[in-house]
Amino acid sequence: MQANSETKTAAPARTGGRDQVRKLTVTAMLSAVAFVLMFLDFPIPMIMPSFVKMDFSDLPELLGAFALGPMYGVLISLIKNLIHLLLASSTGGVGELCNFLFGAVFAWVAGFVYKRNKTRRSAVLGAVLGAAAMAIVSIPLNYFLTYPAYVVIYGMPLDAIIGMYQAILPSVGGLLECLVIFNMPWTLAKGLLDAVLCMLIYKPLSPILHGRR
Repeated sequence: MQANSETKTAAPARTGGRDQVRKLTVTAMLSAVAFVLMFLDFPIPMIMPSFVKMDFSDLPELLGAFALGPMYGVLISLIKNLIHLLLASSTGGVGELCNFLFGAVFAWVAGFVYKRNKTRRSAVLGAVLGAAAMAIVSIPLNYFLTYPAYVVIYGMPLDAIIGMYQAILPSVGGLLECLVIFNMPWTLAKGLLDAVLCMLIYKPLSPILHGRR
């Protein structure tokens, strides 16, 4: 009886250990994909200044948040940006810090909402709320951190940056107005595009993400 009891205790422990290994493996895989996607960025002229580019590197974070939990989505964002900081940074870490914070907010909010009620409707709601939260957070982060740092790092006057926005919309005024009119909707749209892609590919990828055969 003693041996049988010990066997029953050991089985859940082994299962839990395998599950943790699977989660870490999927996290590493999604982090690598997110890092690669950071380089597949592109501008959209006449909508945003050329230095603001579209990419889909937040998509793996959203997949991880849904499949593994919100904190894993945050971890994927962190790992992605740490790798980029070590191998390809041109912003002294400022770009990576902001990218991490954007992605972390997006993934955590989406994953938190979905974790409470794991339905497709909840996933959609979580992704939309995550995108909205990321868009709102983008204003103070860009205003107090990103753009002031870029002025120092690249030696570009703030007036010149605002001038790039005015080339698209001449009536726009200071930096805050630029961020509200341009960057916030842009960030929201970026998050919503990631959400749409996630809904399209999540089911086909589910066996890999959940370790099912």
